[in-house]
Amino acid sequence: MGSCCGAGAEAKAAAEKTGGAWAKAAALQKKLESAPALAVAGIALAASLVMSGHGCADHSTMLWHGWRQLLDPAIVPLFICGLPILKEAAEALVLERRIRAALLISAAMVACVAIGQLFAAGEVAFIMALGEKLESLTVARAKKGLRKLASLVPMTARRVVTCPKCRAKGIFFKEVRVEEIAPGDGVEVKPGETIPVDGVVTEGATTVDESVMTGEPMPVDKAVGDEVYSGTINRYGAITVRATKAGEDGSIQKLVRLVKEAEGKKAPMQLTADRWAAILVPCSMAIAILTFFGVWASLGDVGTALVRAVTILVVFCPCALALATPTSVMAAIGQAAKHGVVIKSGEALERMGAVTTVCLDKTGTLTDGRPSVSYSSGDAVLSLAAAVEAKSEHPLAKAICAAAKDALECSGFEMKPGRGVKGDVEGRKVLCGTAVWMEENGVDIPQNLADEADRRRGFGEAVVFVAADGKAEGVIALEDAVRSSAKDAVEDLAACGVKLSLLTGDHEATARHVASSLGIGDVRPGLMPGEKAAAIEEMERRGNRCCMVGDGVNDAVALKTAYVGVAMGGAGSDIAVEAADIALVGDDLSRLGYLKRLSTACVRLIRFNIALSMCINAVAIACSMAGVLNPVSGALVHNCGSVLVVMNAALLYDRRFKDGRGHV
Repeated sequence: MGSCCGAGAEAKAAAEKTGGAWAKAAALQKKLESAPALAVAGIALAASLVMSGHGCADHSTMLWHGWRQLLDPAIVPLFICGLPILKEAAEALVLERRIRAALLISAAMVACVAIGQLFAAGEVAFIMALGEKLESLTVARAKKGLRKLASLVPMTARRVVTCPKCRAKGIFFKEVRVEEIAPGDGVEVKPGETIPVDGVVTEGATTVDESVMTGEPMPVDKAVGDEVYSGTINRYGAITVRATKAGEDGSIQKLVRLVKEAEGKKAPMQLTADRWAAILVPCSMAIAILTFFGVWASLGDVGTALVRAVTILVVFCPCALALATPTSVMAAIGQAAKHGVVIKSGEALERMGAVTTVCLDKTGTLTDGRPSVSYSSGDAVLSLAAAVEAKSEHPLAKAICAAAKDALECSGFEMKPGRGVKGDVEGRKVLCGTAVWMEENGVDIPQNLADEADRRRGFGEAVVFVAADGKAEGVIALEDAVRSSAKDAVEDLAACGVKLSLLTGDHEATARHVASSLGIGDVRPGLMPGEKAAAIEEMERRGNRCCMVGDGVNDAVALKTAYVGVAMGGAGSDIAVEAADIALVGDDLSRLGYLKRLSTACVRLIRFNIALSMCINAVAIACSMAGVLNPVSGALVHNCGSVLVVMNAALLYDRRFKDGRGHV
């Protein structure tokens, strides 16, 4: 019995010891992959280059004569960056039974060390570690965007108290955490507050800013029986909302969940070298082994055979192959940055070149994202309206005031949420608002004004009636103006051979008017965030590769779902920019066509550089088998190939691209 207990204790101690060792190994790997460690590796690699004068110094030709390598600073990047690569290669081979690029890099590092090429080994390890670090930073940035998205919902809410005893004591509301709100509970929302739950208005009337969900800049009037959504903003009147969805079922919470799911669907970045690893590793090993036995059999010299075999492994060292993708990507990303385009990853750049359909949001993307006066019955009508609206904070009121030429004084200002405003202007009682507001105040709207209002609504514009002393004076129409660059951008994209689609949460009339003016045939209006993502998924199931271009929180899910997401970085929300793969810093839509051409050119350059490196390797292998190259000259050849690839990629940085009309 005691023996068994002792054995159990020993097993437990052994397990704890093993677990402790594994934890220490994991902690060491984490330190090696940190930014400071990567910086140290880079400095040491540069020191090795300076000390040796080049990356191909002949320290020795065989490993057992390489004691002087211990003084080479390249040991530092080989240890810091090489160990994680060796670990990844071993795990993939043993646990996953797959040949990945890490195995190819590991073989190259071992071959380089074997002939004394520590700088080349450290160089390859450093390049691969740098790529892994950039990918991890991108993931961290996406998680930050999710936290911002979730923060749109308030932490607490004022729940309506239903207990008769509490109400008798004058306690009508109790502040609770939003998680405690259940469907059926009543919630009070004051002006200026964010609505905490999805629900239906049971008391009061107001105007709600729903741009966070729909992208529509025009506030929506809400009265008893109308639906409201969590994360939207109550602009004016106090309302009571009966919760219909709460907790994880709320609109914003669902939006967060959809973004997470879409993020999970994204394929991880796969370096171009991975696609060749399964072929190159067996080939390099097979050719080296065959060469060794062939030379040994024909010449009878083991030393010569071993040198030629090692030389083959050296020229197979994938420096040029490893540099083909990152150097081209870096050059393209650098050029894009000069033109106000931020590309977050090489994968996004490569994907953009394969895009066949561009899906465009309307509000804030094709349009300015703010209302402006598009029509009025005259300057006098505009001045009367501006005098009353000057005391209102409504976005339409601000647009009217900005368009008026004269500044008149107003007194006795009154406002009814969802209806309109009124006041005294130079002795006249002026009304501004909806047709219902006019009717409630006894004002008849002439047929000509009613017809003009209907015509304007057909264009998707908002309409405000103006009356003075009980008589209708005119009508003012407001629209979200199309960006000046939108027309050229759409034409340029069409010239690139891509199809265009408009996905928006706006009303159908507004969406079709904008699409018609820009020449976009496929229009899908009235879409909620999840519906935009669903529309993109449906297009991609039919064989399209979609690029989503948007600017608001409501576009975040679609930006993540699409093959490529492009956000308007200037006016766009932080969440949209974080969710996207690419951001247009200056909100310049004309950059979209340029981006498509740059991406296509970059993909072609990557393929050319890979082909160039493979051709150089093929010639070098033939020369190695024939004995023309030795390990040192072989290292020189593969480094020359790397230089050619880098120089070729650098040319992309200054290349000029013409648009569809031949302009640079």
